[in-house]
Amino acid sequence: MKAAVWYGARDVRVEDVPAGPPGPGEVAITVAYCGICGSDLHEYLDGPHAIPVDAPHPESGREAPLTLGHEFCGTVAEVGPGVTGFRPGDTVAVEPHYRCGACARCLAGEYNLCRHFGFAGLMGDGGLAERAVVPSYMLHRLPEGVTLEQAAVFEPAAVALHALRRSGLRDGETVAVVGLGPIGLLVVQLAARYGAGRIIASDPSGTRRALARRLGATEVLDAGALPEGAADVAFEAVGTEGTLRDCLAATRRGGRVVLLGLGGTFAVDAFALVNNEQTIIGSVGYRDAHPELIRLVAEEGLDLTAIVTSTVPLADVVRDGFEALLNAKEEIKVLVRP
Repeated sequence: MKAAVWYGARDVRVEDVPAGPPGPGEVAITVAYCGICGSDLHEYLDGPHAIPVDAPHPESGREAPLTLGHEFCGTVAEVGPGVTGFRPGDTVAVEPHYRCGACARCLAGEYNLCRHFGFAGLMGDGGLAERAVVPSYMLHRLPEGVTLEQAAVFEPAAVALHALRRSGLRDGETVAVVGLGPIGLLVVQLAARYGAGRIIASDPSGTRRALARRLGATEVLDAGALPEGAADVAFEAVGTEGTLRDCLAATRRGGRVVLLGLGGTFAVDAFALVNNEQTIIGSVGYRDAHPELIRLVAEEGLDLTAIVTSTVPLADVVRDGFEALLNAKEEIKVLVRP
């Protein structure tokens, strides 16, 4: 089968790889769509960051070179020994978190904080391929009326939903969203759905600001133009020190800032943080979000696909996927259709 395999920075090759059968507890799916995530771009541009290169990941047993792609969905092709609840022909969304099921955080239900934290498509083989084999616990069957096009966006939407849950958003609160990439736009859309009274969205791109408006933002502003102290909770979805400072400045005394961007080491004004009694909240991945997203799409008609700007074939994933996202400002979410 064909797969997009990561060998190193700027070295992703679409090549033939073995299409092995699913092992015990595993399911093989024919991939319908796989989105390209910001973390995939980081790995392509200057990785490795999360991809294991010196030793296999403890849950996947894999190290580089490996198949990228963790935002994927498809149709069950084959089930391995011991798998129940799925059969060939089922359409499924993939929740690509690895979990050991035995550590303290897994036992507490916080599997996104597993000691062996990782994602299929970063720490193991993923969905930028014609076929993918994953543990059956990663799969969610899609009900009638939920298309694979919608399911292709569940993974980034789960990141946004988990961040909203982490924020403790209350009805009527004012939300600021800094950075209108796919995650920031989905935070806007879901914040509107979950009762935010005012949503201020900030980004240098006029195209992205316009889309944020369509998704529920009540105000859209250029980067760095957030009003001081206006927000109860701000979401940092860029990953730079400057945007974190913008979020803190835009958040009221006693407010919260949720970090979603993939940044490095930042300096903050701890004196101001203490005096303003602000809270900085980390948010990683998601847990128990996919069932709610499936319900929202199936029962309430939520459309998550507005962020999709292009769908490209696997053969062209480097030029029309990775390079396009790095160089074409109008691209937001690119889906690959193997």
